[in-house]
Amino acid sequence: MCLKWTDSLEIAIALDEAHGDIDPRYIRFTDLHQWVCELDEFDDAAEHSNEKILEAIQMHWIAERE
Repeated sequence: MCLKWTDSLEIAIALDEAHGDIDPRYIRFTDLHQWVCELDEFDDAAEHSNEKILEAIQMHWIAERE
């Protein structure tokens, strides 16, 4: 499966699996950006992200934890 920046829910699920010890409510967007780019399934240009996309990923990740 190839993940793009638009796959915010799927990215959030992958991040929760990869970083289960992290509380997504307290992450910095710079760290979030790096972790997304480091996912094995991720295949998109790093510069195609923005604050709105990172916020959507963070919100999905928080929802996954609840």
